[in-house]
Order: sequence, then C-alpha cells, then structure tokens
Amino acid sequence: ESLRKVAPQARFYQASSSEMFGSAVESPQHEKTAFNPRSPYGVAKVFGHLITGNYREHYKMHTTSGILYNHESPRRGAEFVTRKITSTAAKIKCGLEQELRLGNLDAKRDWGFAADYVEAMWMMLQQDHGDDYVIATGEPHTVREFVELAFSRLDLYYKEFVKVVEAFFRPAEAVPLVGNPGKAKRALGWEPKTDFK
Repeated sequence: ESLRKVAPQARFYQASSSEMFGSAVESPQHEKTAFNPRSPYGVAKVFGHLITGNYREHYKMHTTSGILYNHESPRRGAEFVTRKITSTAAKIKCGLEQELRLGNLDAKRDWGFAADYVEAMWMMLQQDHGDDYVIATGEPHTVREFVELAFSRLDLYYKEFVKVVEAFFRPAEAVPLVGNPGKAKRALGWEPKTDFK
C-alpha cells in the first residue's frame, strides 16, 4: 500500500514459495496449482502472493511473484537440511563428529542453485508486466541422493555415518514438491544453469 501511494510506477517482487502448495494436489506444481499450505510460513506466503496479485489486477501495478523452490548456496543457513548434511559430513571427515542424524532419506525435493534463481528474479522484473512464475529445476531428488553425493565428495560411505531418526520425519508427504518451470522458460527464456551434482 505504501508503494502504491509513494511510487506506483515501481516494480515490486514478491518472494513466494513452494511451501504454499504444502500437501500438493498434483506434481509437478505450476502457477495454477491449488495452494494447500501446511505451515504458518506457507500460510503467510499465500497471503503475500495473493495480495501481490490483487495489487497487479486492481491497481495495474507491476507486481510479480516468484514461486521459488529450494535454492541452495554456501550462504544457506545451518538450520536447513542441506547445510546440516554438508557441515556434518565435513566434521566427520575431520574427526570432529561421529554421525549424522536425519529423518526421512526418501523425502524428495526440487533443489536448485540460488544464483540461478536470483537471475530469474531479475528477468521477471525486466518484463513489461508483472506476473507469477514457478522457479524450479523440475527434477526431484531424494535426501538420500544429496547425502550420498556429499559424503562421496569426501571419500566417505554415507551408510557408515548416517542414522535415521523417526522423530525427525515430517508428516506424510504423499505428493512431492516439484516445480514445473515451463512458463519461466517460455516467457523469460530462463533455465537453471547449475545441475544437482
């Protein structure tokens, strides 16, 4: 509302999230997939997403929402599973830790690289009109794949160090959160440059 009053010509970017889909009704998800959030974070993101669209429609403002899936980088916080895996693997290699405790190794995620996703955000804001875009790789990978790859880079066999703890399991994830970035590819010419490995 402040932007509308002070600088209505400005271009606004909303950081939406795949968590808005929550217990997804279909996979892969796209811009028209129904929202079904399952966390306070997801619910809050749905509001931000909807109000962004509302200002685009009602006030003809250049508002854009990027529905981003997991995007990793060296700056990722230690509370995220990817950093937990990589930092604990490094500590094990250095003799500072003995094991890595994780939940469901078969949980699937759509993991991309943050720099690729920031490029997509910039590309969205170069368009003549605001819109909504799913930014994802479209490729599901299990936590097990991530663990195996991280440990193999250190010449370690993950099964010797990883302990599965059922208390860390999330509630049932029947439909994996995997994005369909087809619209971003068609409309923006965007594709991820960095693969999973």
